Amino acid sequence: MTPLDVAGYLIAGLMTAVALWRMPAALWGDEEDRRRRALWGCYAGFAAALWTKTRAVRIGLNDSPVTDLSVLIKHYTATVAILAILSYIVAIYGQYADAGAVPRHVRFARKIQQVAAKASVATLVLLTVLFFTVVDRSTPSDRFVADHAGQWGATLYMSVFYLYLGAASAVCAYQWALATASAGRRHLRVGLAMMTFAMFIGVGYTVSRTLFLWVSVVDPPAEAFALRFDEITEASQVVLFAFFAIGASVPACHNISRRATLWRAQVKLHALWYELMTAFPDQPFDPPAPLLRELTRFGTPADLRVDRWAADIADAVEKLRHYVPDALLPAAEAAAADGGAARERTGPLADAYWIKAALAARSAGAPAGDAAAVGTQHATDQDGEVAWLVRVAAAYRTVTPERARQVLAASTAVQEQEQQA
Repeated sequence: MTPLDVAGYLIAGLMTAVALWRMPAALWGDEEDRRRRALWGCYAGFAAALWTKTRAVRIGLNDSPVTDLSVLIKHYTATVAILAILSYIVAIYGQYADAGAVPRHVRFARKIQQVAAKASVATLVLLTVLFFTVVDRSTPSDRFVADHAGQWGATLYMSVFYLYLGAASAVCAYQWALATASAGRRHLRVGLAMMTFAMFIGVGYTVSRTLFLWVSVVDPPAEAFALRFDEITEASQVVLFAFFAIGASVPACHNISRRATLWRAQVKLHALWYELMTAFPDQPFDPPAPLLRELTRFGTPADLRVDRWAADIADAVEKLRHYVPDALLPAAEAAAADGGAARERTGPLADAYWIKAALAARSAGAPAGDAAAVGTQHATDQDGEVAWLVRVAAAYRTVTPERARQVLAASTAVQEQEQQA
């Protein structure tokens, strides 16, 4: 088995893994995921096509009663995969809700929509007719292009497929290049750039192979040269599918990373949130539950749950302001600085002291009064607020009830002195 054969198995396995990974979201996901069903069809189609190119599968099919059957199956599945990806292009880039002039890429996608299905059906019919009529299949082949170099029937057959494949690759390269230039998020730009590069390789692959076949009809090449050319272009196709599979997976991997970050935020925020919601049980939508139960509330998306918890904590802090003196804030800041904490930890620790002491005051029966001073907002957006609260929650776990009562007592004493002065 050659290195190229090994690479063929690996890339077929990679594309199959991507298809299986994306299948649940495509088939049973939300409305946005269903729009990507066509892209999943592309993964599945190309995975099937790539398996027919692997050594064991292609030899088994080529030696079947239908000689060179692997070639026909490969081109059938690849054609269906190409139709799927063109349908995805139309679904994503053919929509334009705003009034006024329709952007060029949208007009282009709509034109593709008009011809894609018809071109695919015509290609399948023509490939089938040519395969069973003009292609010389008297002897099973291992490397179809190399073995049939110089034969006009096989050249015509492959030219039909390469015309379809090359045109589709050019369409995808054009649309994804435009999308890459306008993508706002880095992970999306990286994924689209990799897919665009893959499609440019596809265009080069089809053009080079088409030229080789037609030149071979005029001037048949040596067997060694034909085999070498076939191996080089096959290697470029392995690179193509590697970039395509990885590029298509980059945005999804980012989403997984995002979900993991949200999951960790829930774990870190739960203790603080649970204690505050126990003090104010009427505030949350659902009664506060242990961490495991909260993490298994699959009816609520993780990002929405974290946002709710952040809002719940902020609302609880607002309520606690009515049970503590103004002097609690400087007392909490002094306690945080007095512990010798690093500068970046002093702010969260001061907030943690304030919350713990305020809960102690309310639990001790302090009467509600005017709102006391509280720490300033440390974030400008929701993600920043959550990140800050995670640090506060971590500091909160280090504050003992006894230390919180001491800080509260110190602030109460200062408040009384100021009132007497």
